[in-house]
Amino acid sequence: MPRFSAAALAALALTACNSQKPDPAPTEAVAAAPAFVVPMASKDPAPGQPAATEDAARPVMQAQVVLERLGFSPGVIDGKTGLSTTNAVSGFQKANGLPVTGKFDAPTMQALAQWSNIAATRVVTIPDDFAAGRFEPLPKDPAQQAKLPEIGYTSLEEKLAERFHTTPEVLRGLNPTIARQAEARANAAKERGALSPPTANPLPPEPYRAGTQLRVPNTGGNRIDPSRVENKGWLSTLATLGVSDAQPEAARIVVSKSKGTLMAYDKADKLVAVFTVTTGSEKDPLPLGDWKINGKSYNPEFSYDASLFWDVPDSKGEHLLPPGPNGPVGVVWIDLSKEHYGIHGTPEPQTIGRAESHGCVRLTNWDAARLAQMVSGSTKVSFVS
Repeated sequence: MPRFSAAALAALALTACNSQKPDPAPTEAVAAAPAFVVPMASKDPAPGQPAATEDAARPVMQAQVVLERLGFSPGVIDGKTGLSTTNAVSGFQKANGLPVTGKFDAPTMQALAQWSNIAATRVVTIPDDFAAGRFEPLPKDPAQQAKLPEIGYTSLEEKLAERFHTTPEVLRGLNPTIARQAEARANAAKERGALSPPTANPLPPEPYRAGTQLRVPNTGGNRIDPSRVENKGWLSTLATLGVSDAQPEAARIVVSKSKGTLMAYDKADKLVAVFTVTTGSEKDPLPLGDWKINGKSYNPEFSYDASLFWDVPDSKGEHLLPPGPNGPVGVVWIDLSKEHYGIHGTPEPQTIGRAESHGCVRLTNWDAARLAQMVSGSTKVSFVS
């Protein structure tokens, strides 16, 4: 595998994922993020109180919401029983002494019943601060990306989807009236010749703005104590992703190549979290063995070197890419003692567990942020087949 020199944490490195610096000073755009706030936070009913009224029954999405709150992540919350949801169910079953089937069987549904008053969705109003931002298409050329102040969200819709751990398509499905209105406006503009040339985005133009009320997955566990988070850029990132700073402490984590999972265990060796991950490829396989965590870099910059990527022409050169959720390693980089390898986020959450990586362990941005709050230098890391 290609290698290049790096001095411990002075230049966190990865084989094909590339290199970062620990806790780099955020760019002006990241540093200027809004003061601490948890936008559109959940408000759950008290135990024994009924769930909020919904517009439709969404049993799978409701179960996904509960599982995620308990630490067993379904990845993208979409109301479908895919790979990530199966892994989440299996993790919940294992942690609770149930037969591990990966299915919503009777024993599992009985165990989940105590959270039946947690609704699948809730209605929120988009606040002004959250809707404000620099939203623009992201150039594909690394040389052009390097010129940006940050590799941020391309639209408010994308930012909302990450906030509620889902996709733009799911948001539109939950809000058909808003989606139809946006499509009608787009068609009218097209007839007037007011639209720019077609883009790669298959969705109609942006349907959301400040003050819009929309239905979203009822993600929770988003309370944040700002006094516990020293890095204020990271504090803003946690709030934007709806991820709490308060997470269980992981004494060890196990990444399974065959299962495509990352399991976290506490000091009593109790399973406290399960995430679906992408773990490498035939050309850049997961390095099996036991490793340590050297450090964590929040909102990291990315040292892009085309020569380290087997599927990228060397002519793309070397570039220092700014931080941002759409950067190659997402919002966080967890450096491992295996040189050039780490655990990190992604700009494409829908690909987790499906597309191959360049050797590292990749999670959704919100799962990577949650994991970063669980691990430390004392956390043991095992990569198994």
